[in-house]
Formats: sequence, structure tokens, C-alpha cells
Amino acid sequence: MSFLVLEDISKVFPTAVGVEKFDLSVERGEFISFLGPSGCGKTTTLRMVAGFESPTTGKIILDGVDITDRPPNQRNVGMVFQSYALFPNMTVAQNIGFGLKIRKEPESAIKQRVAEMLALIHLEQKGNSFPHQLSGGQQQRVALARALAIRPQVLLLDEPLSALDAKIRVSLRAEIRAIQRQLGITAIYVTHDQEEALSISDRIVVMHEGKIEQVGTPFEIYNFPTTRFVANFVGSLNTAEAEVVDPQGGIVALHGIRLVSTSDLKEKRKGDKVMIAIRPERIGFIAEGEKENVFEGRVENITFLGSVVRLQLRVGETIFNMDTFNRPSLQLPGNGDTIRVTCSSKAVLVLSE
Repeated sequence: MSFLVLEDISKVFPTAVGVEKFDLSVERGEFISFLGPSGCGKTTTLRMVAGFESPTTGKIILDGVDITDRPPNQRNVGMVFQSYALFPNMTVAQNIGFGLKIRKEPESAIKQRVAEMLALIHLEQKGNSFPHQLSGGQQQRVALARALAIRPQVLLLDEPLSALDAKIRVSLRAEIRAIQRQLGITAIYVTHDQEEALSISDRIVVMHEGKIEQVGTPFEIYNFPTTRFVANFVGSLNTAEAEVVDPQGGIVALHGIRLVSTSDLKEKRKGDKVMIAIRPERIGFIAEGEKENVFEGRVENITFLGSVVRLQLRVGETIFNMDTFNRPSLQLPGNGDTIRVTCSSKAVLVLSE
């Protein structure tokens, strides 16, 4: 049985539906990210796991125990907030040991655990400092240590890095992931940053308008999005409307160009309109190796993006972006040139609504 199970969870507010028909099973030690735009229900779902919100319907089961109706202080769950939420009148050590003190653990045990947590977050010399004497990144590490000090069964992180600058976010997210792996703790991480979710998650739950759009590994979410929303929300994407030519053979037509796709078209009929998607980096020059699909495009623009060069191609009536690595031997066409490009059948995705 899975370690944490959210079974048919919904949350209905007086004026809106926050979460609808949310089903998820999380394995022990897994790092899950809830990814989606603001207002999609990811924080509401997290708060239901924490006990700060009660689900309208459904069950929350942790390690075989139904905790749906338990108050927050009776769930062994640690929470890290976006705003740090440290007590300004307490030292770092007092903040970290606060949960243990509330649980009335012996002073000697609290002192030992605080020392362990300070070592874990590499702030051994800051135990007697106050939050205002720390940087934003240090404060968030203290908040993480406080959540971990109580030895929670699940660690919940609600956009913990959004208040920090970009460079600190990158280093701290790697540190959070390393600590989670070291402790083997089950974690749920809420973010609207796709790069963040892709870089640290075992699996990603993409949410939209209170519902799950897709659940999968970062590799699956990026390379094989199943809905139009996921395809457009995660990474850059070329999309176009095509017509089904041969459902059994997975063949569609785009402006008269026949493309082969490995997507399942067996429930479609010849002549049906479908939305196809191709990632820019999946399109290549035919000179570098011909794949199942070959088509022509007129170069509209060329943009240098550091390690990547982006070509804007007009394919029929559709504009496609094509990304290729920037290297000294690269021979680029000129604006206005018509070139032949290629992509594999796996690169042509047929999206559901």
C-alpha cells in the first residue's frame, strides 16, 4: 500500500471549487511536486494534507491511518511556508526546537536534536542568532530545520523559495533535495516554477483549475505531455491543428504534409481534426540524420540564445521554432531560405483536450 493516499479529494468554497476529484498515491521517500499556475488548487491540496483545510469529500490516509478529520497538531506532518514564519523574538535554536518543546520532549533531547538540525543545514554557528540577523536563504533553511526537527512522516513545502533571488533559489532547491534524500523523508513541494519542479522531483502533479492534468516523472511530463495545457505550460512548444489521415498508422496531415506520430489515434476517424505538438529541440537539420518525418520550412528569423540557436520556420501557414546547439561548426541558413528539416515519430505528439 502507498505511504500517503489522497482519495477522491475535493474542496468546495462558498464561491468556487478549489479542488476537484484529486486522486494521488505517494510512495515512502518520494519527492512529489504540485506544479501549476496561481489559483489551480495546489496550495489548497497541500493545506488539506497538513490539516489546515478540511476536504469537502474524500479521504487522506497516511501510512495506513485515516487522518482526514484529525487536527494539524495530531498529524505528524512538517510544514515549510513561503514567508519563513519564524518567531522573531526567538533565537535560531529556539525556533528549531519549538515543535519539540510543544510536544514536551526533555530539554536534553531538544538540545541534541537542535544541534543535529543545525549541522544538517550547515548553520552550526548561528544557533544564538535571531532571524533578522540572517539572510533570506538562511532563514528558509532554519524554517526547513524546524519542520524536520519533529521527525515528520511527511514534509510539506509551500513555494518555499519564491521570496528569494534566482541564484539562491537554485542552490537552496538543490540543498533541500539533498537533505530530503539523505533523510529518506516523503515530501510534497508546491511551485509554479516549471524548471524548479523538473529539476528536483521524482514525480510531478500538474494541476489546472482544481484538477490533475497529468502525473508523471519530469522526463514524462516534459517529453510526453498528454493534454494541451501540460504541453503549453511545461517548456516551449510548437502546436498546430492537423487532420487525421490514417488512424491505424498514426498519420496526420499538416498543410498537406504527412507526419507520422506514435500517439494513439485508434479512437480517431479519418478527417478528424487534432492538435499536434512538437518540442523545438526535437526538430533537426536533415543533414544531421534523416528521421521518419521530413518537411520543408522557410526561415523567418534566427535568434542566438547562448548555447542554443533558435530558428523560426514557416511551415505552410504555421510558425515553428527549431532549437539547435550552438557550436563552432554549425552552418546556418539565411533568412528567407527554404530548408528541409526532420523529426522522429515520437516527437509528434497528438494532444487530448
